[in-house]
Amino acid sequence: MTGDRDLAEEALQEVFVKVWRGIGSYDESKGKFVAWLVTMSRNSAVDLIRKQKKPSVPLDEVAEVESTESSVEETVEWQEKSDQIHQAVRHLSEEQQKMVQLFYFKGYTHETIAETCGIPLGTVKSRIRLALKKLKTSLQAVQEGGVLDDKREL
Repeated sequence: MTGDRDLAEEALQEVFVKVWRGIGSYDESKGKFVAWLVTMSRNSAVDLIRKQKKPSVPLDEVAEVESTESSVEETVEWQEKSDQIHQAVRHLSEEQQKMVQLFYFKGYTHETIAETCGIPLGTVKSRIRLALKKLKTSLQAVQEGGVLDDKREL
């Protein structure tokens, strides 16, 4: 907010001194303690900025706020990558597909998958490792040629 580390530290120190001395007592009925503390910090920073008589950010340098939303291009790119991954997963064996779904898409641990499927932990790890090797090959084929041949043996 201040744009200056020293000024920010000074504002924070003022807040701690005010809290220590009991200036501006906290009223629980008006909100949470953290919100009260943040408000005091903000007010202290604003006061220090005003004392310096200079804006925290020059108005001619104010940039547009970047949107947190994805652009259309990014969304389309993510959708294409998602489609490629799902296409490559469909070319795995049923057991490997199940392991990939549980581990990567649902976030299960190796141990949970072993318990859920009733198979040894080593088997789960082996199937996932083999599936990843095949997925790598499949994704390279999809990205190079755009389409994965259904008859191609991986």
